Amino acid sequence: MGEQGTRSSRIRGAGKRRKQPSTRRRAARIAAWSAAGVVLVGGGGLGYVYFKLNGNLKGVDINAQLGTDRPQNVDNGSMDILVLGSDSRAGANKEYGEDEGGARSDTAMIIHVYQGHKTASVVSIPRDTLVTRPSCTAPGGKTAPGARRQMFNTAYEVGGPACAVKTVEQMSGIRMDHYIEVDFTGFKKLIDQLGGVPVTTNKPIKDDKSHLDLPAGKHTLNGEQALGLVRTRHGVVGDGSDLGRIQLQQAFIKALISQVKSVGVFSNPTKLYGLADAATKAITTDSDLSSINSLIGFANGLKGLDASNVKMITLPVQYDKADPNRVSPLAKESQEVWDALAKDQPIPASATAGSAGDKGTAGGYVAGQ
Repeated sequence: MGEQGTRSSRIRGAGKRRKQPSTRRRAARIAAWSAAGVVLVGGGGLGYVYFKLNGNLKGVDINAQLGTDRPQNVDNGSMDILVLGSDSRAGANKEYGEDEGGARSDTAMIIHVYQGHKTASVVSIPRDTLVTRPSCTAPGGKTAPGARRQMFNTAYEVGGPACAVKTVEQMSGIRMDHYIEVDFTGFKKLIDQLGGVPVTTNKPIKDDKSHLDLPAGKHTLNGEQALGLVRTRHGVVGDGSDLGRIQLQQAFIKALISQVKSVGVFSNPTKLYGLADAATKAITTDSDLSSINSLIGFANGLKGLDASNVKMITLPVQYDKADPNRVSPLAKESQEVWDALAKDQPIPASATAGSAGDKGTAGGYVAGQ
């Protein structure tokens, strides 16, 4: 509890890694989504706005659930955030199908913000990556036993956010400073509040499963279209795997960051409030970020990030030899990624050169406007 108390007290400031570990994607997208509410509520006497936005936030006490059995809490000025997109079909998300045994992490990204908070690396983890899942405390207090060769997204299914964080920390050896989760409906509303996101499709993308039909050309995607784009696996040339979808997600996130920078939300109070309201409703965070005061330091610490300074990769993987419908991490190359982030260094190109995730063509379908 001593470590947790010390860490929590550091968060209230302007947000450097463990000293002030201060928000989706996810990631890069977090910087966009969280920063909006922060400037508004810091603006002087708007008590109603403060309590309204504060009441939107939902928090999960990751520290209490995981205890002290975690990687070292290194203080080097950087920051690591796990961003998950949940594929729960509960509530307003039921239009995307029925739950099949519980929600899973449809999208997973580790965002490493380097010392100085001007650059970042984003590592996408394919949801069907086979991992050794640790034992976790399941909802209701029971223990979900650990198991080998489990898909990464089952960690969230069996043990919720804390189990997803524990699995990532076991894989990487890096302690996650924060956790952000975004759901389908919240994501759509956020994009609509932003006024859409401009992208250019170099080739047509059509996927009935994700409700997406885009001819080649320039588009400003509304919330429904943006969600369709980041969810599609069958609308692009390739094997229909999660690797192609990740490339589309990464292209869209860069376009999203650029759009937030260009629309001037910070000089438009109405747009700023609408975006802040949508953002705080869209996310679930770790408890250290689940208040507007906590988000102020965090967001201010990320405003210097620009899309051109965010490097995005997919965890180095290969199609699994025993099950070609799954992927497994390339041990040496994956360790290169984790070692670079642990040392707050750029990810070397050699780490992804042989990865199946680096060979796809889906990323060539979409470019920022």
